[in-house]
Amino acid sequence: MTTPELGRLTEVDPREAWVHEASAFTPWLAQEENLRLLSDEIGLDLELEAQEQFVGSFRADILCRATGLAEHLVLIENQLERTDHGHLGQLLTYAAGLDAVTIVWIAKRFTDEHRAALDWLNDITDERVQFFGLEIKLFRIGSSLMAPKFEVVSKPNDWTKSAHAAARATTKGELTQTQEMQLRFWNKLRDLLIAEPCCVRPVSPQPNNWVNFSVGKSGYNLCAAMNTQKKYFYVVFICQPPMTWERHDALKAQKEDIERELGFELQWPVSRESKQAWIETDLYQDPTDESKWDEQVRWLRDRLESMRRVFEPRIKALEIGFPSDATEIGEVEG
Repeated sequence: MTTPELGRLTEVDPREAWVHEASAFTPWLAQEENLRLLSDEIGLDLELEAQEQFVGSFRADILCRATGLAEHLVLIENQLERTDHGHLGQLLTYAAGLDAVTIVWIAKRFTDEHRAALDWLNDITDERVQFFGLEIKLFRIGSSLMAPKFEVVSKPNDWTKSAHAAARATTKGELTQTQEMQLRFWNKLRDLLIAEPCCVRPVSPQPNNWVNFSVGKSGYNLCAAMNTQKKYFYVVFICQPPMTWERHDALKAQKEDIERELGFELQWPVSRESKQAWIETDLYQDPTDESKWDEQVRWLRDRLESMRRVFEPRIKALEIGFPSDATEIGEVEG
């Protein structure tokens, strides 16, 4: 047996690819395919809003929205050097001035002190605020092209935050028996999405009858839901305002192709009175029957995966979409 000839992986200084942080690295990261690399590492679908965006009197390197999470901002700060106190203070200012925000700090190298600071911030803040720390690495094999890689050094523990919030609510008697059941069920669905990763990213469950999921673009989302009274589950693809029905009509024109690719039929809305257009698939089983939960979460996972896979490229191809409203965000004191 011949021994295969293998190359040697070597690390490259990021400055070899991006000479200047603001004029080279930030525009590179803002490109859709590169934001997708970051999305894969932090588990959020990111959609670019602006570069060098004013947040109060400060300016964020990149402003994104986490699609599927209404009004949730993602602020990205870049450093092609070692982390410093100045950037940490700026991130804290952003977090203090915005109600729901994810802070992403990217640097060439994180000091132990700054990594510990982000870990501590994630421990003491609630689920509305999240901090990520990532190191940007470049590698090549021999004379090949350089390949970027984000390495997470600090991240929030979403499950722990959600569990603590639910535990506090249960202790205070704030959750009904039905809400406690719903929370257990959605945790089971989340566990399956983590165990069997797919294009649908797991989210932190809440004690509701529904859970929203991103489809990778603002103006649309997937929702898994249960009806304990009528005893059925449903997954809906939702077109949000503005231009709800223009979006819906553009998709309905492709109804036959969409349902053929899905392998099942959908219920398309008849009434246009709602501000949202729900395109739905149902499973008629009792959500309170825990003996069938394994079967039910499997059905939800498979339907969610199929619907995102089929709808995502279509909605990205639509010419209509949300108008940009990213001008000045928040009132952050400088």
